[in-house]
Amino acid sequence: MDNLLNYHNFVAKVDSLCQKIVAEYYEQMACRKGCDGCCLHFSLFWVEAVSLAAALQELPERRVMQIRESARVASPEGPCPLIENGCCILYAARPIICRTHGLPILTREDDKPTVDFCPKNFRDIDSLPGYAVIDLDPMNTLFTAINACFVADFFQGKPPVRDRLTIAEALLLEL
Repeated sequence: MDNLLNYHNFVAKVDSLCQKIVAEYYEQMACRKGCDGCCLHFSLFWVEAVSLAAALQELPERRVMQIRESARVASPEGPCPLIENGCCILYAARPIICRTHGLPILTREDDKPTVDFCPKNFRDIDSLPGYAVIDLDPMNTLFTAINACFVADFFQGKPPVRDRLTIAEALLLEL
């Protein structure tokens, strides 16, 4: 879908940043294939939801039906409906939060900066350099703008009823 180009470019930049951090700190990272404790049923911007739905349609029809059935019974408070045997079924199309989860993330609350990451990661490190920390504010600003452009195009100027969808709802979208 042409209207997903900005999102796919954004994903490539996020992936590049994440890959650099993981490459440099690989020995400090516990996050690996099969580590799915943080794979929850997150909500998504429309641009991510449609991208995920488009990726789902690339699978064989029988597999699509299986995944959609799992999505129908998924609990919004439960694990991600895309987790199967500890792995993401649509890993290449996973949302941004999944791509950055576990890595050092800089957030600000009341102008107080905080760096958060999976407690299983970086156990032998007292501090991290700035280039190894993902600053969430500018990333979210860009992501929000990309989503706004997508929504305006996708819904032809008419805003959707809701701003976000769950992963399960995204998997049930008919494009």
